[in-house]
Amino acid sequence: MRFELVATCPDTGARAGLLHTPHGIVETPVFMPVGTQATVKGVAQRELAGDLDARIILANTYHLFLRPGPDVIRSLGGLHCFMAWPRAILTDSGGFQVFSLSDLRKITDQGVTFRSHLDGDAHLFTPESTVDVQMAFGSDIMMPLDECIEYPASHEAAAVAMRRTSAWAQASWQRYRQHVEDTGSQAALFPIVQGSMFPDLRRASAQDLVELDAPGYAIGGLSVGEPRELSLEMTELTAPLLPADRPRYVMGVGMPEELPEYVARGVDMMDCVLPSRNARNGCLFTSRGKVVIKQARYRDDPTPLDPECSCYTCRTYSRAYLRHLFQAGEILFASLGTLHNLKYYLDRMRQIRQAILLGRFRAFLDTVRSAAVE
Repeated sequence: MRFELVATCPDTGARAGLLHTPHGIVETPVFMPVGTQATVKGVAQRELAGDLDARIILANTYHLFLRPGPDVIRSLGGLHCFMAWPRAILTDSGGFQVFSLSDLRKITDQGVTFRSHLDGDAHLFTPESTVDVQMAFGSDIMMPLDECIEYPASHEAAAVAMRRTSAWAQASWQRYRQHVEDTGSQAALFPIVQGSMFPDLRRASAQDLVELDAPGYAIGGLSVGEPRELSLEMTELTAPLLPADRPRYVMGVGMPEELPEYVARGVDMMDCVLPSRNARNGCLFTSRGKVVIKQARYRDDPTPLDPECSCYTCRTYSRAYLRHLFQAGEILFASLGTLHNLKYYLDRMRQIRQAILLGRFRAFLDTVRSAAVE
């Protein structure tokens, strides 16, 4: 995998680049739709590649490890063949999901023992095994096992988790390199910077991981309950500590108005479940603000959801019809709403990229901030 830096904003840390993967070129900055179980809920792959023109999506190692399992996916040609997706895939390590099972897991320096939320069976995730699983998937970009702790956390607890994450990254890297040597795999592994909300721990974590000379790096441990301002502060602190010629991925962010803020701090890649989850709950993002479609004022509204959006949902249906589908509990609403929200996010990132390429990102950011204040 290779990252090509195309343009930068001289007034901020914003960058536009090209991420060359085994399954195509990804223009950055990029938002990655979340396809947890080898599917973006409610959206078919032809829509992802067509109307949305998504170049990379994210899948979840924890869920796919439990069902259908790495052996099944490998036997069916890997994740790309299994889900009929020809473009790039990033898989997380499953660590975040495992750590959220606070009553069903035990952490040691070896790894994490946990019980499946499906049937209660015991499993062990180690730094090495999570790499093996993602290699079986055939992921383009893999994430190593890390310890993600919730906010707030003490400095002592955060330091223990950070040091364990660094040790696991080393072990993951060794297993990854062995796979590459044995198979010629072109997959990439992105170590994850941890350290909670403590600047000294973030610096120490970044210093440990940069020594691996990895093809890309991630900033983890955000969106775990901390104020948004603190998330941005930790990103602004961490991003410059990572190699300028490698992609930087902030995990699990953010709201639409936050996307340019992370880009302004030197971030190239983001993902979040908000577009799809909010859509299923009736919250739709538009160029004129959020639309909570269940509200009675949309009962007989003949206008499109967002007149400035070119997605199938906005081209075809009225707000009144979308409200009817939501109120009736029809499955079609989740599909149409998710399609629109993802289109909104991906178009937003394309606008940000274009602003960087044209040297207008500073003005774009100022406009977004002014609109947020209003």
